[in-house]
Amino acid sequence: LGKAHVVYVPRNGKILGLSKVARIVDTLSRKPQLQERLTSEIADTVQNAVDAGAVCVVIEAEHLCMTLRGIRKPGSKTVTSAIRGGCKSDARTRSEALSLINRPRS
Repeated sequence: LGKAHVVYVPRNGKILGLSKVARIVDTLSRKPQLQERLTSEIADTVQNAVDAGAVCVVIEAEHLCMTLRGIRKPGSKTVTSAIRGGCKSDARTRSEALSLINRPRS
């Protein structure tokens, strides 16, 4: 259970509708897999879909295997990220993307 944060910078006027971003996350997260792999797959899919100039995906999730079984630590979250293009090479772009993700919410 968790949240997926997707930030991308469009290039060449190609953009994804918000519902498409949600659909990408939903479709890729349906199969059992590692959170790290899911994070990378979302970033790659967005990158390829619109030839984005920059992509940053951060997933924060609580894994039931940690809360209900095994170590039994409710509230433990795992955070993974995948950074592509300008978010990787330009510190200002990366900083802006991460500040959008980490901003306080009301």
